[in-house]
Amino acid sequence: MSRGLGDVYKRQIENEVDAVFDFDYKELIEKVTEACLDYVDCPFEVMLEVTLTDNEEIHRINQEFRKIDRPTDVLSFPMIEYETPGDFTFLESEDYTEVTAGYFDLDSGELTLGDIVISVDKVREQAKEYGHSEQRELAFLVAHSMFHLFGYDHMEEEERKEMEKMQREVLDKLGIVR
Repeated sequence: MSRGLGDVYKRQIENEVDAVFDFDYKELIEKVTEACLDYVDCPFEVMLEVTLTDNEEIHRINQEFRKIDRPTDVLSFPMIEYETPGDFTFLESEDYTEVTAGYFDLDSGELTLGDIVISVDKVREQAKEYGHSEQRELAFLVAHSMFHLFGYDHMEEEERKEMEKMQREVLDKLGIVR
């Protein structure tokens, strides 16, 4: 399923820190989120919020929601509990319940994927540390977080390998390489 940018989902991209990049960060976020949606063959129009913030704010959020007392690069807040990561068929089944109905926005009918919070400070730090561009680092963090919103995780070695493969394939398809 190929989508046009922004045609099938609403995204709120908020830049709380007025970060300036030498590329169009909104366009990049749109391209990466669309590529991830295509990768998992999401059959729904979706809603998504992406917030760019700083280390101080992401530290506060990390402490509040994960009880981890340090800043991190990206936080994902999925709104859907998947039976199988990346599989949306349970939302289309005849066993459709009030719980799964709650995953959709009542006004628009769009699937509410969740929220992504990214530290611009970490984007800059990690781009330097890993020797690639800020554009590549931001794209990677968005892709990584999108797969979390689809129910994927990396707690086990096999899960980690699967997420890394998916992230790499999405970024390679977009021509965003190290």
